[in-house]
Amino acid sequence: MFKIARTNVAAPLMPGSLDNDNHEHDLLAQYSISETWVGDFSSGVIRLKERSAKLHGLITPECGLLSLMRCYDANDHHRILEIFEQAATRSSSFCFSTTIIMPNGYRQPLFCMGESNGYEEAHSGSLLGVFIFPRFKTNTDEPVVRRQ
Repeated sequence: MFKIARTNVAAPLMPGSLDNDNHEHDLLAQYSISETWVGDFSSGVIRLKERSAKLHGLITPECGLLSLMRCYDANDHHRILEIFEQAATRSSSFCFSTTIIMPNGYRQPLFCMGESNGYEEAHSGSLLGVFIFPRFKTNTDEPVVRRQ
């Protein structure tokens, strides 16, 4: 699943549209781990929460896009980069799914939803998003390229 949607002037992005005021937290937590993340286009830094950083195989919660994607299924890299490039050029909403290839060979599904904004205010722009990690891992009989 890959999707990016451009916003239009008649329906601008709403500040705080991804605030964590959902009343279904318990149900969501039963089936998944979810955490927000932010990105700053001026520095290129993406800031993750602790669990997301660990699930991405990162030592620190701050990284660049390529470091973030290193553990993703290689077949998805090109399309995810395209999505982030589009989000970096215009305020938009986006989503994608991929698989994190864990060091033990298991494959952790990942859903990502987010929005880019800040261009209209003459800033360099930023990203705000959420990672959703379903509470299961898949293992296939196919050989898996392990993360270094």
